[in-house]
Amino acid sequence: MATNPAEILGLPKPAWAADEVGMLYDMASRFMAEEIAPRYDEFEKNEMFDRESWLKAGAAGLLCASMPEEYGGSGGTFAHESAIIEAIGHVGVDGFGIGLHNSIVAPYILHYGSEEQKRKWLPKLATGELIGAIAMTEPGAGSDLQGVKTRAEKDGNHYKISGSKTFITNGQLANLIIVVTKTDPDKGAKGTSLIVVETDEVEGFERGRNLDKIGLKSNDTSELFFNDVRVPTSNLLGHEEGKGFVQLMQQLPQERLQIGTGAIAMIERALALTIDYVKERKAFGKAVIDFQNTQFKLAELKTEATIGRVFYNDCVARHIDGGLDPVTASMAKYWLSDLQGKVVDECLQLHGGYGYMNEYPIARMYRDARVQRIYGGTNEIMKLLIGRSL
Repeated sequence: MATNPAEILGLPKPAWAADEVGMLYDMASRFMAEEIAPRYDEFEKNEMFDRESWLKAGAAGLLCASMPEEYGGSGGTFAHESAIIEAIGHVGVDGFGIGLHNSIVAPYILHYGSEEQKRKWLPKLATGELIGAIAMTEPGAGSDLQGVKTRAEKDGNHYKISGSKTFITNGQLANLIIVVTKTDPDKGAKGTSLIVVETDEVEGFERGRNLDKIGLKSNDTSELFFNDVRVPTSNLLGHEEGKGFVQLMQQLPQERLQIGTGAIAMIERALALTIDYVKERKAFGKAVIDFQNTQFKLAELKTEATIGRVFYNDCVARHIDGGLDPVTASMAKYWLSDLQGKVVDECLQLHGGYGYMNEYPIARMYRDARVQRIYGGTNEIMKLLIGRSL
């Protein structure tokens, strides 16, 4: 397989993947291959990473790459985050929850936090001392964020948070959690606020089950319970209550583009591994690649993967320039994750019976890919958002 599976497509690098970003990709790939991949089966068995891995990633400069240097980051852009997420996907350690930590949690603090909040939290997120999560989904509220029931009531100079969350990525390890709450339930979306909970410093916070998932076993995905958790009112993100829904809508395009990053990375790895496999595997006295059906199928997949990569590269360029609109981000999330499912499924088929064996990477990819069409807003919701723009 090519060192960088994206090379299988033979496309020139986009302008945003300049030398500096390419060097970060190479460094991140080495880190994932040397530090994470040898222990990945252990993390899958334990159904979570360990804090040591996060601290090592922080020491290697792989946390908060797009945060300003004055707050402990590397001063990069989403291009740098893309390089790290692509490295994770290309090496095949997809359960490492760095992407959410880096390009979802940290940006909320950067964009909406006070100067005091940024200086307090971002440097620790950059070192891995703090592991980030965002608690949106509830048992009765998934893609519909307006249905959130978790309450945050003012009690002097504190908020008292009550409610439960589920399907929270990094949920067992996270010690900085952005909680989507209702500060005024009577105002609907306009009564939604984002409040930061440092779990090491509060009482009443409880982690539920580390949820038993089909795939992405190594990523801890949890239930969280807030039982009258008291946090200072200074932990509110933004200068006033009721801005949470707007803040979420402003940041969702990057979250959805990030899902596209993971999708295109896995697509390229699946294709590269499968091409190698069918060149080596023999059937009826010749290599599987020599059968016309194999060639036709791989021709289709490579074509679609190339279209996906070109679209993704354009989305990243637009996002860096500040021009990625929510509709296009929804297109990227839905189409690339759908394509991911198709490509991985077809690649597994070309592996034959061995594709169904857990010892082959394609089997794990098959399991891990499925959730991409669900989280970050289901693909059905993406189509609804796109449809509203017509």
